[in-house]
This record gives sequence, structure tokens and C-alpha cells, in this order.
Amino acid sequence: MLEGFKKFVFRGNAIDLAVGVVIGAAFGKVVEAIVGGLLTPFIGAIAKLPDFSTWAITINGSKFAIGNVINSLVSFILIAAAVYFFVILPMNKLMERFKRDEKPKDPTDKKCIECYSVINIQARRCPFCTTQLGDLQP
Repeated sequence: MLEGFKKFVFRGNAIDLAVGVVIGAAFGKVVEAIVGGLLTPFIGAIAKLPDFSTWAITINGSKFAIGNVINSLVSFILIAAAVYFFVILPMNKLMERFKRDEKPKDPTDKKCIECYSVINIQARRCPFCTTQLGDLQP
């Protein structure tokens, strides 16, 4: 029983997940700092209302904190926008630039002209329908 647990813990997936959680937590603090320190004050300066927490409705003595819900929604939208514009978009551009420099790989398979099965590019006869292929292009 402990041997299986040991294999699970030391398999790459569990360690990669642990590293991802730690880095994600640290990155979450960076995103919160960007949103709380830059974006929220900027929106507060434009809208002249930096915080909605005072908005509430009281019905029969029960207080409904609508402002807190609005604050949470605005915070979520700002965090999602910050992650998209400051992380996802630059990473996509960077990955696009790396992919542009890659040469396309040579094909390793081709289709049979009779049954359209995918076969090895060096095959001269289709293993599925036994059609003679010769030197067909992929």
C-alpha cells in the first residue's frame, strides 16, 4: 500500500501539480497587486466611486450586501482582464514568434488511393485493401 502511494507522489504529475499550485499562488498575489494597486484606483478615479461595499438593501431587518457582490464581480473582471492582457496575450505572441521559426516536419504517412486508410509513407502496398501504391505522394 505504501509502495503505491510512493509511486503516486514521486510520479512527475503530482510534483508538477504541486509546483503549479505554489507558482499559481505566488502569481495570484502579483495579479491582485496589479488589480488593487493600479486598475482599481484608476477606475475609482474615473468613476469617482472606488468601492461599492456601502450599497445594501434592508428587508425586514435582513441586510443584503449588494455592494459586496458588485465588488466581487468587478474584482473578478479586473483580475481576468489583467491575466489576459498581461500574461495570456504576451505569451500567445511569444509562442507565435517561436512557431514561425520552426520548419514543418516531413510527413511520415500517406493515404491509400482506394480505401483512404492512413499508412506509412514508405509502404508500396496498402495493408488494409492490398492496393499497389507505387511512389504516391502523401
